[in-house]
Amino acid sequence: MTTPLTKTARHARIADILAREQVRSQEELADLLERYASVHVTQATLSRDLVELGVVRLRQGGSLVYSLPEEPGGPGSHPGGALSSPGGARTEAPDDTRLTRYLSELMTSAEASANLVVLRTPAGAAQFLASVIDHAALPSVLGTVAGDDTVLLIARDPAGGDALAADFLRRATRRRLFGPALRGATKLRRSCGRKRDCGSGTG
Repeated sequence: MTTPLTKTARHARIADILAREQVRSQEELADLLERYASVHVTQATLSRDLVELGVVRLRQGGSLVYSLPEEPGGPGSHPGGALSSPGGARTEAPDDTRLTRYLSELMTSAEASANLVVLRTPAGAAQFLASVIDHAALPSVLGTVAGDDTVLLIARDPAGGDALAADFLRRATRRRLFGPALRGATKLRRSCGRKRDCGSGTG
């Protein structure tokens, strides 16, 4: 029996499999999805998913395998913290940007009590979101425990749950609010660049 999932939850399952397994073909990935998650997908759907996730093929152990460019522990990823530029300025780390992205896509709610925070996700997405949080290595997070659609966060501060939940909600909301606006502005600038008359006018 197969289980229907939202696209977001399916993406999370695919990312989780690619983080744990060396997958060499779409057929192999489809088999693993059905075996581990009871999810059946067509090749066309799987191809679109891989493109949307930004999956690349890298050579490992003499063969090409699918890999997420910024998967936790994957090629080019660095756990936690902000990065320093050559001039000494601190910039947002890739893992922090990745955390904000997946909080906006996967987290549906956040509630706190004392030093605990409960995050809700679509079915099947909690373990992947927990791995992203772990890899971000936030100083305020002591650890995570994940089920199918729930992530339990333990804050380092004995009374830090409220602040941590508020921070995660702020990250998710900020991306949801400003992401589409920024993409729209980029499209407008490109259009104006082609037409060369968007800013003109006689008032």
